[in-house]
Amino acid sequence: MARSVLFVCLGNICRSPTAEAVFRLQAKGRGLVIDSAGTSGWHDGHPSDARASAEAIRRGVDMSYIRSRKVTTQDFYDFDLIVAMDGQNMQDLRAAAPEGSTARLVKLLDYAPGVSLSDVPDPYFEDNFSEVIDMIEIACAGLLKGI
Repeated sequence: MARSVLFVCLGNICRSPTAEAVFRLQAKGRGLVIDSAGTSGWHDGHPSDARASAEAIRRGVDMSYIRSRKVTTQDFYDFDLIVAMDGQNMQDLRAAAPEGSTARLVKLLDYAPGVSLSDVPDPYFEDNFSEVIDMIEIACAGLLKGI
């Protein structure tokens, strides 16, 4: 059973911090360690994208405490489950995983069979934050049931 979950996207300012905050709310009281990171370090230390934060707040989800960071080698040992937002994130994670790492790598939408996509779209350019958080909420609920 996974006791720690790391959500990962490219920059850690839209999808993965949204998933972290949504999952943290859904898993409240379960004693899980939950975090997020990006495969790039482009936004290290920055808060979540204002558009993602605004959509989350509209749904009662607080992301104000989250700051972007890059995935580290240690993450592959510290987390039981590392959840990629899309196929490219998964490829990047597999390439970065050190030999002997203990984390299991999965894609978030694998836990949302009712969603027709396999990748969570990046809302940074598409500006489809409402649609993306809908997918994330569904998939996080499925993930929680799965662990």
